[in-house]
Amino acid sequence: MQELAPAKINLALHVRERMADGYHRLETLFAFARDGDGLSVAPSEEVTLVIEGPFAAGLDAGADNLVLKAAHALRDAAGMGLGAALRLEKNLPIASGIGGGSADAAAALRLLARFWGTDVPLEPIARSLGADVPACLLGRTVRGELRGEVLTPVSDDRLRGMPLLLINPGVAMPTRPVFAAWDGVDRGALGGDDPLEAALKGRNDLEAPAIGLCPVIGELLDWLSARPGVTLARMSGSGATCFALFDDRRACVTAADGARRDWRWCLETELA
Repeated sequence: MQELAPAKINLALHVRERMADGYHRLETLFAFARDGDGLSVAPSEEVTLVIEGPFAAGLDAGADNLVLKAAHALRDAAGMGLGAALRLEKNLPIASGIGGGSADAAAALRLLARFWGTDVPLEPIARSLGADVPACLLGRTVRGELRGEVLTPVSDDRLRGMPLLLINPGVAMPTRPVFAAWDGVDRGALGGDDPLEAALKGRNDLEAPAIGLCPVIGELLDWLSARPGVTLARMSGSGATCFALFDDRRACVTAADGARRDWRWCLETELA
């Protein structure tokens, strides 16, 4: 059995305030690409994980890996003693703002629920694994609030199939320092209208602190914004991956050709 762990995109990300528990109250629009990491499973007496792919070297396959945490949490919730030999094809950059670990954990929950034949509710387990995991479990366009885990489905008719280009400048960007560098200014709510219009009118409040920590992100955003046919160019999550939505496929392909020359990693795909 196999399962896709698609790249997560924050079309907009508004940081409203720092809450009493230390987390930040967010308003965001999650969307997902048609490509990402891949997870497969085969029978085994124990739960094991092997990591392969272009970004495998940056990950530990030990107990702290979110895929294994998801597997053990599901097995415990289902009251099963079954095993699974998991194999992760790590195609997405690590610590890059496109939900790699969260998407992998969500894919593990979906895959193992089928593999083990359990109907245990997956959403509570997803919540226990991280704020982005519930959205990644759904894998569709949703509005996220609070820490990002309170989800409201939105219409994705205008978004589905839009050409999408992801570019990472080759810099890992841990989430905590970026949030710590946010200036604390509430710049207003995320619009509640059509998600594409809300994204176009919205912003990513973590762009400025991320650029302050890693100026190449600003250079990348300028590069993306200058491509012909761009509808929206923005940083995703806490960076350093940035994305562009395009009017048509040809413009996206042309931009991807340039990105392969000028940047460390890119993915030409579309919104799911």
